[in-house]
Amino acid sequence: MKLDLKLTGCRAITMDPARPAAHTIGIWQGRIAGLDEQVADLPAAETVDLGGAVVLPGFIDAHTHLAWNGRRTIDITGLTTVSRILDRLTDAPGTGWVEASGYDRRAMDRPLTALDLDRVSGGRPVYVADLSGHACVVNSVVLKRLPGITSDGWLTENEQLAARTLRLPYSLGEITAELHESARQVLSEGVTMCAEAGIGAGLIASSPLEAAAYQRAQLPIRVQLMVSAHVLHDVTADPSDGVPRAIDLGLHTGFGDDMLSLGALKLWTDGGMMARTAALSEPYLGTGGSGQLAESEGSMRAAIADGHHAGWQLAVHAIGDRAIDFTLDALQEAQRQRPRADARHRIEHCGLVRPDQLGRIASLGVVPVVQPAFLHSYGDDYSEIMGPRRAPWMYRGRSFLDHGITVAGSSDRPVADGAPLRAIEFMVRRRSSSGRAVGPDEAITVEEAIRAYTLGGAYACRKEHVLGSLTPGKLADLVVLGEDPRTSDAIAEIPVLATMVGGTLMTQRSS
Repeated sequence: MKLDLKLTGCRAITMDPARPAAHTIGIWQGRIAGLDEQVADLPAAETVDLGGAVVLPGFIDAHTHLAWNGRRTIDITGLTTVSRILDRLTDAPGTGWVEASGYDRRAMDRPLTALDLDRVSGGRPVYVADLSGHACVVNSVVLKRLPGITSDGWLTENEQLAARTLRLPYSLGEITAELHESARQVLSEGVTMCAEAGIGAGLIASSPLEAAAYQRAQLPIRVQLMVSAHVLHDVTADPSDGVPRAIDLGLHTGFGDDMLSLGALKLWTDGGMMARTAALSEPYLGTGGSGQLAESEGSMRAAIADGHHAGWQLAVHAIGDRAIDFTLDALQEAQRQRPRADARHRIEHCGLVRPDQLGRIASLGVVPVVQPAFLHSYGDDYSEIMGPRRAPWMYRGRSFLDHGITVAGSSDRPVADGAPLRAIEFMVRRRSSSGRAVGPDEAITVEEAIRAYTLGGAYACRKEHVLGSLTPGKLADLVVLGEDPRTSDAIAEIPVLATMVGGTLMTQRSS
């Protein structure tokens, strides 16, 4: 046997308990052929000496938004005054919609309004996306096209969706360009697989033809598509199938190949903490509000049951503890109606988890898909609105693991920093960007944090048989680092030297 590639001189952290370390990796036909003595004597078409660099399995981002992240909009990130935002929007190029992103209402000198935007719109519709993805500000041109909505321009959740729908769809050409832009970024951070969290309809969708853009793009990373539950429709299947609603042809989780496949069915049960719309059992401190459920309980319960019956793995957006209560109840009822072994349903974000909810998550086999970088970027704000009693419950780590729960790491890019090494550092240190401790008792070890972004992500995406560890027979996806995260004092700053997908090594930097 002649290998396609042999990597030597590496310090591999395999994440495989059967062989936790290796110095040589053999690759053949896009898969790991063997490690160390298994391949030492085999010839190879190419041999690369990594000079002592650290090698990990490729990082898996189990919840991200590639098209949204790559979208070309007017960037107002970091602008904190209305006047500066209006200056940035003045004389916006083009003739159609004016779109901006990065607005953070919490940091403003005063809230941006429709009347403000009218001053610089020139009669064009204006859509300013809030950083959270759960709110926006629009001008009067847009408001006039939204009958029944009375607002000063600030829209959240379903009202935001109504405004966004007026802009849709983006063209397949636009979406394809956005995907390539994001793919370049994630590869530079060591990410080899992404789960795109909601296509076809809903808050993050770009087009009803969105999957076609992914097929057209032929990205250099692996992608799993979560289909929005909004595209479920009535089907006339045989009654014995027990499937009242599905997507066309009955496709569901697992369809596709190792590069592009269908993942979970994406559902939303509440909003977000930044927009103060995540559904809590107790009010946010300082506001008196406790968020909101996304839709009526009846409609959300029906969507969860129908998706489960149709054979989907479910990815349920639930950030607040009240939304998590609802989700756990609905998932338990769906399993009671139609038991499915290893359904492996997920809760996306799982942001505020009370102690009494941990056992239920474990018993139902639910996978929390968390975004640790949220607390690095926004931990100060979130801690203030939760208060000292609830702040330690946010985006848990240690408590999940101690209950035997598999944790998957993710970014929700572009809402927060998407680099896995940044998130891994937070999971270990539990400190915000200002240095504030956020739930320090939830800290986990470096290897446990790495596992969340490798085997944990693979498990959440039902890919653990081919991804997540450097194990012979698995796909040859890996990341080469300039330093060992287990001994680094600055994990987030470790250079990513190269990323490999399916045996193709792409050098990122020389040192």
